[in-house]
Amino acid sequence: MSPLYRGRQILLGRVTLGVLCVALSAGCAEVGHRHGEQRSNPYLTSDTRHPIPLSSSAGKEHRAVMLQHLETIQVIVNALVEEDYELAKGLTESHLGFFMHRQAMAQQQPENFPPAYHDLAMAHHAAAEELAKIIPTKDLKQILPQFNSVLKACVACHLEFTVREQS
Repeated sequence: MSPLYRGRQILLGRVTLGVLCVALSAGCAEVGHRHGEQRSNPYLTSDTRHPIPLSSSAGKEHRAVMLQHLETIQVIVNALVEEDYELAKGLTESHLGFFMHRQAMAQQQPENFPPAYHDLAMAHHAAAEELAKIIPTKDLKQILPQFNSVLKACVACHLEFTVREQS
């Protein structure tokens, strides 16, 4: 493997990981507001997400699914860096695609989730399915834009909804 090619792989991995961290932190981080500070951007200083009321156990289960998605994305990025396209495709299909959606619906109570949440979840799974179709091309100029679509779907949902456990 040439040093130039290896450098490109490392750069791809770092850029993708950086984008992933920034994107997902937008939905996961709680942003505090100090007294006397001016609020320049309401999206960064107040939580305007819609709550999804879940029991404590259902909320923990839902968070576990979201963490699994995040971990899967990290492993997919690593598989792409290592040029293991078969692993990347398989993980995308089984952990982010419609297979995972069907699993989640079987374990969770879909009636507790608002219709808009389902729409965003379906967009996420559809983007993952498209990514899985493109990965076998081994062409990063095709793979990365579709990977970005998956990340956009993740971020859109995290910006719109939050889990609020009910007592």
